[in-house]
Amino acid sequence: MQLEARGKINWSLDITGLREDGYHLMDMLMQPVALSDTVTLLPAEELSLSTGGTPLLRADERHLALRAARLLKEHTGYPAGASITVFKRIPVGAGMGGGSADAAAVLFGLNRLWGTGLSPAELEALGLRLGADVPFCLRGGLTRTRGIGELMENLPCSRYYSLVLIQPCRGLSTRDVFQAFHASPALQHPDTDLAASALASGETALLRKSLGNVLQPVSVAMRPEIGRALRKLKDCGAELALMTGSGSAVFGVFRTQARARAAYAALAPLWSSVFLSRTCAESILLSEDAPCADGFSSDREG
Repeated sequence: MQLEARGKINWSLDITGLREDGYHLMDMLMQPVALSDTVTLLPAEELSLSTGGTPLLRADERHLALRAARLLKEHTGYPAGASITVFKRIPVGAGMGGGSADAAAVLFGLNRLWGTGLSPAELEALGLRLGADVPFCLRGGLTRTRGIGELMENLPCSRYYSLVLIQPCRGLSTRDVFQAFHASPALQHPDTDLAASALASGETALLRKSLGNVLQPVSVAMRPEIGRALRKLKDCGAELALMTGSGSAVFGVFRTQARARAAYAALAPLWSSVFLSRTCAESILLSEDAPCADGFSSDREG
């Protein structure tokens, strides 16, 4: 079984509180993008993992894909295992949920391959034990996610958007970003209700006014190259540009596919991780269901 595990962007990210156990309470609008990792699952007697596409992630017990498989095996009592291969395209440490996407694809795929019969809600509950983004990466769609990732609301979206994604610098530690945020809390918060309405109606001007990421200022202070990438996206015609998650990736929204391609051509020589992509509906695709020619590549072009 081969699956495409798609990354995500944050249209908005707000921090609304802090629980007694130290977990942050979030309010976010998230949506999958076409840029994806490929996860291959084969029946086997034991669990094993191999990786490709980047030297930054080792195929060891810390890898979320293997942790997801072990969690599903322990939860269901399944007696055998699987051979798991993850080929990375989603940049690491980018705020695009790449590790969470891989874990979600493993939960989704092994639930089918092993015939363990868990419902989507049960898989999402398991996923939350692995990370706050895993339930979203199982569900997909335009989603408003609150709490610590467990409260999700599916929202209407009138269109898909052409994107250029850039990871202009090395990844950021989420813990370091949150610590910096607490030292200098946000002065301006996104209008998440208005942003949701703008995505439902497709009004880009309204979307531009309502979006925001409260972590962006502190991440830009830690990695000034993030700010430069945001400026370059706007210089190349992006209608809006924003950091996703806690960084370090940023995205620009373009009016047409042709404008996105032109911006990609201008920006690709400046950084090693520049991607042409688009927003989409599904977070996980079985490979035979993946679109073959929609004008966008889920891989880096060039």
